[in-house]
Amino acid sequence: MDELLTEFPVVIDLSVSWGDMDALQHVNHVEYFRYFLNGRVSYLERLDALNLMEDTGVGLILASIQCRFKRPLTYPDQLLVGTKVEKMENDRLLVRQALVSMKLRMIVAEAEALLVAFDYNTNSKAALPDELKQKIQALEK
Repeated sequence: MDELLTEFPVVIDLSVSWGDMDALQHVNHVEYFRYFLNGRVSYLERLDALNLMEDTGVGLILASIQCRFKRPLTYPDQLLVGTKVEKMENDRLLVRQALVSMKLRMIVAEAEALLVAFDYNTNSKAALPDELKQKIQALEK
């Protein structure tokens, strides 16, 4: 299944929990957003972005997210979440993600998230720190 995610520098494994399903016997759409959140956090951990935020006060905040649901998920299943930065600007990142079902052997959902640099000390938008930009470029090579 990794061949479906070769373009994604960060890939994590997750499990579908019984509690992820709703009354219609498939995984509720809200859970897909949690799976993608776990992928973005893992990507940021690879960059050491949380420590950088502590040092500078500048972190990333979710401005928007959209998801294209392709197939429903059910319990039990193992998932892979791939995450990559598609586009980097001075103050924002466009992050693309894909969710793979090991049971279905296919991409079941795709997401795009816009993350904006945010200065938590001044409570305002900020520029991406140069160190973060360099780490993203190195990871995406």
